[in-house]
Amino acid sequence: MAYNKLIRTLMIEIPSVPGSLGKVATTIGLNGGDIGEVETVKVGPAYTQRNITVQIEKESQLSSLIQAIDELEGFRVRAVSDEVLRAHEGGKVQMKSKMPIQTLADLSRVYTPGVADVCKVIQADPEKAKFYTNIGNSVAIVTDGTAILGLGDIGSVAGMPVMEGKSALFDQLVGINGIPILLDTKNPDEIVETVKHIAPGFSGILLEDIGSPHCFEVEERLKAELDIPVMHDDQHGTAVVTLAAVISACKSAGVDLKEATVGQIGLGAAGLAICRMLMAYGTKSVLGADRSPEAKQRLENYGGTPIDQIEELMASCDIVIATTGVQGLIKKEWVRKGQIILALSNPKPEIEAVEALEAGAAYAADGRSVNNVLGFPGIFRGVLNAQANNITHSMLVAAAETIADCTKAGDLVPQPLDRTVHERVAEAVEKVAALSN
Repeated sequence: MAYNKLIRTLMIEIPSVPGSLGKVATTIGLNGGDIGEVETVKVGPAYTQRNITVQIEKESQLSSLIQAIDELEGFRVRAVSDEVLRAHEGGKVQMKSKMPIQTLADLSRVYTPGVADVCKVIQADPEKAKFYTNIGNSVAIVTDGTAILGLGDIGSVAGMPVMEGKSALFDQLVGINGIPILLDTKNPDEIVETVKHIAPGFSGILLEDIGSPHCFEVEERLKAELDIPVMHDDQHGTAVVTLAAVISACKSAGVDLKEATVGQIGLGAAGLAICRMLMAYGTKSVLGADRSPEAKQRLENYGGTPIDQIEELMASCDIVIATTGVQGLIKKEWVRKGQIILALSNPKPEIEAVEALEAGAAYAADGRSVNNVLGFPGIFRGVLNAQANNITHSMLVAAAETIADCTKAGDLVPQPLDRTVHERVAEAVEKVAALSN
């Protein structure tokens, strides 16, 4: 049936002669394809470019279908995309003018000669750039492409769809201009210097998908050397939403988080930030396990307790959080009755929630719900509104508590596209930022 079929869109150059569309349609049908939507993209004197959506039974049919079309004289399949790829065609964001420029009077106001007066005002008082330009509402989304999703070091250009996604979410959820910045260096010194040089054009820096361990150095140096908020989302955005999820899980299981012993398995960028967030929240005992001695030393430096063996951590902790990316790392027999288990690696968790519950866990969940989009938009909206020059753990804890307050009973976190949640997070962060200014 149709719902079992694969849907692909073929971008095809078709000769601009009568009968050409029928010829390609016949070829698609003879090769097992079922035509859906046909979109004319470009009409030229020699050829017409069309996007033709085709349903096929299996992926192996696609190559023979493409070959059959290419063998037609004058026909050429230029690209193949699925629904996700089509959604990204041309990118997901654009820069547009807020003002119509239709008359010479419009031109004189927005550009020459009127704009010179605005430049002079900003020259006399640089702070006014936040009011007379988009600097006050702009955040740079910076990546070196070394830790893109679960794909690893694929380069900053390949990571651009993620940066565009962040930019689109900034715009749609909280009205911030998020500008992707792709770096062609992995050198921490060069990253820091580059971001420092572009910083005057922004009121915040969101570091994104920068790998461990150099992400720690890059963030700390930029926080120390810039007077605008800097946040590495893979660390603190993840930690905020994870803390919110832990608070919700504790409510469901009747556990006092501040009095509990929490174990973090995996002390990379996200894991270490989660530990720091838990300690900032007030959790008295935070343990962490990792294969890296350097990672365990970083945890100890921040006040946590490193543990050598995962089994030992499992035996000691009331709440266990895992962010290792290793499927099946937590054995069912290690789960203690009454534990809360959040195995957050996607797409395959360290232990399936159903297995943890069968083993006696009071609450168990995987990472499908723990989405950073619940954190970073509202956090930056709040600090920009407050004109804060940094992001503190107090602000991040306030964000996490607000997300948890917005969560319905029985859920782990709220629906991520609920704008009310982002508004409340922004308000909470702005309030804390105002008190610290």
